[in-house]
Amino acid sequence: MMLLGRGLDARDNQTRQMQDAVSNVEKHFGELCQIFAGYVRKTARLRDKADLLVNEIYAYAATETPNLKVGLKNFADEFSRLQDYRQAEVDRLEAKVVEPLKCYGTIVKLKRDDLRATLTAKSREAKQLSQLEKTRQRNPSDLHVIAENELQRATMDATRTTRHLEETIDNFEKQKIRDIKNIFSEFITIEMLFHGKALEIYTAAYQNIQNIDENEDLEVFRSSLYPPDYQSRLDIVRANSKSPLQRTGSSKSSLRTAQISRRMLRKDEEEDEEEDEDDEEDDEEDEFDATKEVR
Repeated sequence: MMLLGRGLDARDNQTRQMQDAVSNVEKHFGELCQIFAGYVRKTARLRDKADLLVNEIYAYAATETPNLKVGLKNFADEFSRLQDYRQAEVDRLEAKVVEPLKCYGTIVKLKRDDLRATLTAKSREAKQLSQLEKTRQRNPSDLHVIAENELQRATMDATRTTRHLEETIDNFEKQKIRDIKNIFSEFITIEMLFHGKALEIYTAAYQNIQNIDENEDLEVFRSSLYPPDYQSRLDIVRANSKSPLQRTGSSKSSLRTAQISRRMLRKDEEEDEEEDEDDEEDDEEDEFDATKEVR
């Protein structure tokens, strides 16, 4: 009987460890599932925000100069292509990481059912053992034989149930380790694939931005501000937009020139008149001298 009691205690300890193992998986796998699901939702929201960004870049590019327009459009094309890979990342994470973790809710429930069956069998065994002890103490007759038979059946049932639970928990532990390896390996692979593609696409997007010709776009912008006939029109405007002071100075200069010209003309006329008078005096003197000689 003492050996039987020790066997019951040993199985109780074993069952308790199995319960702890199942409870540990239930707790931490549940937390992992929630966090991974949140990670996937955040990634999906990031994809949505990126789509909005792509649309805004397209709208802005349509208003810009040619080189900047092409560069921004090519950048948006690459960034949009990246969101296709991000969507694939979301779908794969959902299928390969979140769903397997969700399945452990059902798996844990089944293991708890097995644990309850084992506990029920052990409880029946312990009850039969207690009844046998009481029967032996009160009436040491053939009744204890019947009680021992009942106890033996209960013990066999408990042993069979415990062995089944041991096998179940062993398989559960083995599957748990395998699933953890697979889940995290899938997570890493999915992320590596996405980020590898992201690096490739971001490199192309960066090159598209760097290829924008600033000087050419600046010339286009300046041309839009200053049309081809701008210089000729500018000269006309400058000619017509002299200040009153400049116009007054110009008028005074013209007047001064005219006055100088008139003075020079008058001076020339006076000089001609003086020359004529001198010529007349010379003629008179010549005539006077000629008369004297005749006399």
